[in-house]
Amino acid sequence: MTLGVRAACFDAQGRVFLVRHTYISGWHMPGGGVERGETGLQALHKEIREEGNLVAASSPQLFHVYFNNRTSDRDHILFYRLEVTQTAPKVPDREISESGFFPLNALPEGTTGATRRRLAELAGETPPDDYW
Repeated sequence: MTLGVRAACFDAQGRVFLVRHTYISGWHMPGGGVERGETGLQALHKEIREEGNLVAASSPQLFHVYFNNRTSDRDHILFYRLEVTQTAPKVPDREISESGFFPLNALPEGTTGATRRRLAELAGETPPDDYW
């Protein structure tokens, strides 16, 4: 089994932080794989720091665990929600081409379907699905 983390990171204005990777299309919530010897929360904090210069301003809350069968037949994602602050603007690098905070009613064009579904679930508009 492989395990990853993703996070809905909200700033003080209620905007969600999204990233656009250099190697895959669309806007996504920050996240990545949980490495050997690393906890889910350690991976979460590492990924939001690396992908957005973000630090937790609240305790991360595990929202749901999803089966990501689009990646493989054994991948699972721990999905968290938390409030964050940004220590410095994220400069594009070899992994992240763009990033920023967006109002929920004005997500950027190209926001992935999975990202939109997770935000709808968080808002209580739909029940959580078990598949990413």
